[in-house]
Amino acid sequence: MDMEGRLAAIRSRIDAACRRSGRQPEEVTIIAVTKYTSLEVAEAVLAAGLTDIGENRWQDVKPKWEAIGERAVWHFIGSLQTNKVKDVIGKFPYIHSLDRLSLAEELNRKAEALGLAPVNCFIQLNVSGEESKHGLAPEGLEEFARQLAELPYIRIVGLMTMAPLEGGADSARPVFRRLRELRDQLNEKQILPYAINELSMGMSGDFEVAVEEGATYIRLGTVLVGDRS
Repeated sequence: MDMEGRLAAIRSRIDAACRRSGRQPEEVTIIAVTKYTSLEVAEAVLAAGLTDIGENRWQDVKPKWEAIGERAVWHFIGSLQTNKVKDVIGKFPYIHSLDRLSLAEELNRKAEALGLAPVNCFIQLNVSGEESKHGLAPEGLEEFARQLAELPYIRIVGLMTMAPLEGGADSARPVFRRLRELRDQLNEKQILPYAINELSMGMSGDFEVAVEEGATYIRLGTVLVGDRS
């Protein structure tokens, strides 16, 4: 099946998940995860009608970014080291992996120095509690949000998490539901001076459950671009 065919099948599954949960398909943005793939694959994603691309290493994405530029909306979806901020700042409108104050402060400092608009960030939470996963523990979210509210060049647009590695949809659902609850609680307490609306959750194996639980961004690799091995 080609890219257009895979995308059509994915959209059909999103539509069904939206019907089951009383949502509209327009509420869900597909991020095409093109890490470890070629420029040709990224171009095929754009040709199929998608605009959002996710990558996790600047050294790998650099040739794609230079060729595609602003034809795509770029999402940094990997763990971001503080010393790599200089590589991605101004190139990736969205950072999905903000999980510590030192990273936020460096993003804030670089954005201010370069005269950029505030950086759109998702706070990455380790809802499942797995040691193998990056992310802030949920109990630290409110204090972290208070700290971020003091940084004028950081704008929190949403929360991000990853489902457990094992257990399929049954183990993913409570994790995704908890992320939605954490977002809603953060908004209710008005810790940030604005509401956050987005939830970045759901990958190739569990995106339908994520949509049912409120995902607004789903990060799709293999199911969309094929085997990347």
